[in-house]
Amino acid sequence: MTKRELIDYCLTYPSAYEDYPFDKTAAVMRHKGNNKMFALIGERSGAVYINLKCEPMRADFLRSVFVSVTPGWHMNKVHWNTVTMGAGTSCASDVPAGELYNMIQHSFDLTKPGTKQK
Repeated sequence: MTKRELIDYCLTYPSAYEDYPFDKTAAVMRHKGNNKMFALIGERSGAVYINLKCEPMRADFLRSVFVSVTPGWHMNKVHWNTVTMGAGTSCASDVPAGELYNMIQHSFDLTKPGTKQK
């Protein structure tokens, strides 16, 4: 999956938007309601990667099952995972597309705006 395909997929979520707070090399996918990041998509050493928030136990499980899932690069290693994809249009990741979409959904749900309590 390419960087643009990942960004376009993330933009299908309600109130998601694309931001570039660092530079034009890494896209930050955010919620409009609270501006929280749910994905960081970029390229490093010729490979596309996506950082996703994850519950700690699930994060450990995914790291043990998939070689392409590692502790979050430049992120909190307990709560974030990095999924490394292949270079260009090839996909060297061992994470099936359906599982990657589930991981994106999980990250989106963990960071979405909540309802304020009175």
